[in-house]
Amino acid sequence: MSDVSLRPAAPADVEALARVAHDSFHEAFASIMSPAALAQRPLAFFVERFSSQWPDLVAALDGKRIVGFSLVRNGHIDMLFIAPDAQARGVGKVLLEDAEAGGARTLECFRDNHLARAFYEKHGWRLTSSLRRTFCGEEYDFVTYAKGA
Repeated sequence: MSDVSLRPAAPADVEALARVAHDSFHEAFASIMSPAALAQRPLAFFVERFSSQWPDLVAALDGKRIVGFSLVRNGHIDMLFIAPDAQARGVGKVLLEDAEAGGARTLECFRDNHLARAFYEKHGWRLTSSLRRTFCGEEYDFVTYAKGA
């Protein structure tokens, strides 16, 4: 996907951003999280969340279609989601490079999210720690990564 462009999110993007988050979240975590935990993140959850967080999001577009986004806060990648039908086409690389250029140096992901972990490691991120914490009401194993000094 060579024609991916990035821009700050806008209020009109909330629904499309929420759809990307919902679809990617449910596809990526279906084998990691329980159905009950996954059910705590319906489309409406992301619409509500992004209704106030849109100023912090960077949208990735293929033409005019939003195909991914990132959310970076205080040097930490809080979210980096790609629409399932746009994955493995360079969108994540463009978003990750943008996040790094903006100062992102840490992130956290599910320990068992092997595709995400391989992606981050391929792009020079190093595993720094592991932890177990509650997410969506259940205990899961996570790992943290860092990049740079």
